[in-house]
Amino acid sequence: MSSTHSCPTPQPVPVLTDGVVTLRGHSMGDVDAIQEQCRDPEMLRWTTVPRGYTRQDASDFVQHTRDEWASTDAGNRYWAIEAVGGGRPRFVGTIDLRLGESASTAFVGYGLHPAARGRGLMTRAVRLAAGHAFDHGLWGTPVRRIHWRAIVGNWSSRRVAWATGFTAHGTLPETLVNPANRGGPALDAWHASLATGVEMVPGAPWFEPAHLQGNGVRLRPFREEDRDAIEERGDPDHWMPGWSVLRRESFDAWLLRRRTFMAEGQSIEWCVADSATDRALGTVTVLTRGVPMTGDTAELGYQLNPSARGRGVMREAARLAVDFALRPAAEGGLGLRRLVAEAAADNAASNRVLESAGFMLFGREHAVDALPDGSYADALHWELLPGHRQA
Repeated sequence: MSSTHSCPTPQPVPVLTDGVVTLRGHSMGDVDAIQEQCRDPEMLRWTTVPRGYTRQDASDFVQHTRDEWASTDAGNRYWAIEAVGGGRPRFVGTIDLRLGESASTAFVGYGLHPAARGRGLMTRAVRLAAGHAFDHGLWGTPVRRIHWRAIVGNWSSRRVAWATGFTAHGTLPETLVNPANRGGPALDAWHASLATGVEMVPGAPWFEPAHLQGNGVRLRPFREEDRDAIEERGDPDHWMPGWSVLRRESFDAWLLRRRTFMAEGQSIEWCVADSATDRALGTVTVLTRGVPMTGDTAELGYQLNPSARGRGVMREAARLAVDFALRPAAEGGLGLRRLVAEAAADNAASNRVLESAGFMLFGREHAVDALPDGSYADALHWELLPGHRQA
């Protein structure tokens, strides 16, 4: 008996469009583009598509999407994503919603053809699919919540989830298969969800470090190769929390943490680099603690390689960061109302940086930092408001 007669009649795939992107059922005309997409290095890095993906694999996938729509109570709901390219509509990717723990919950998965990336098409596709699921349901009842997850480091996927209003819930260790080693340890995964009734727009800023040029230094985003420029430090432990100190051996985890903070709207982290050589000298950051920066108060933090100290590098870097933080949002800055900072009372160099940037000392906290001998050191607290900067 042929497969045509052994499978139930598929339900029609609802066609969804916003005028730019159209979601439709897959067709055999998509096979070549599906194969190209599934052989792309990014797809192989972040998903479990079969290695050595063949045209037959793509044909089988198209048939699989039809079989899934034929299942009324549990099937995955796949859509081909179509957008205009080269003057006519073309297949640009796939999005699917999979049954969650109940018919009112779902998991979303998506992937774009490499030629279609960077145009906001997947954001549109997610809004279309999620809107349909919330309004009409997929398994007999309207969906109330859609879950998203991705391997930690898949920033492109995370940015789509952020742009469509998903709320990040954190990282769960060892929860996704490693595409490069399926029999090995599972990888950590980010988790987020979107509830019905939530506007499908970003719920918080996603900050990217602006390139800022100063006298002898520039502020720019960190790169992985900046690890090689990090120097050993002999600073007292109470000058900075250990988890925030730049070290070669922990740089990958440090950078992931800082990029995650920026994706959650909680900080902007700049690499302080030499203007002439572009060598990393340290870091300066504007941050909040646990909440997005929304124009009110944030904190200034910084650290510098020992070889870069004593020549005004951090004074200039701090000035650039402070000017950007206080600049009105309409002029491209953060538009913050107030900046604060804290430094160990015995860290004279750090306190001089704050004073040179226009901060005013407003308090001394006694016996707050534990010292190796069992005693405690004081900390100084500083603040800066636009219009009240010290000369």
